[in-house]
Amino acid sequence: MIIAVAFSGVVLLGALAVFQALLIAGAPLGRFAWGGQNAVLTVPLRVGSAVSIALYAVFGLFMLQAADAVEVLPGGLVDVGIWILTGYFVLGIVMNAASRSRPERLVMTPVVLALAAVCLVLAVR
Repeated sequence: MIIAVAFSGVVLLGALAVFQALLIAGAPLGRFAWGGQNAVLTVPLRVGSAVSIALYAVFGLFMLQAADAVEVLPGGLVDVGIWILTGYFVLGIVMNAASRSRPERLVMTPVVLALAAVCLVLAVR
């Protein structure tokens, strides 16, 4: 069951990575990200989206290892890292809920809430 929890987190991160790739490619979806101020992202925000994709891969690795699905990183690092991710996503809930962009609030807040829940379950396993 814990692997299913981690897998659901990885699937969400994968969907976010596709979304960020679309933003990088110039899709007019910026109202859902980065504060929703630009329909098409500026170059600096596109760089931020690229960094986000790389981070999502690392986050997914932490989730999978926390569920004992893979063993790549030192165990102590993963134990601490999954708690840090939990806090990061909790902060993301607050940030997305406070966004001036209604679409970002309505779509991204629940997504980040789900990721925080996944990380919390993995952290207390």
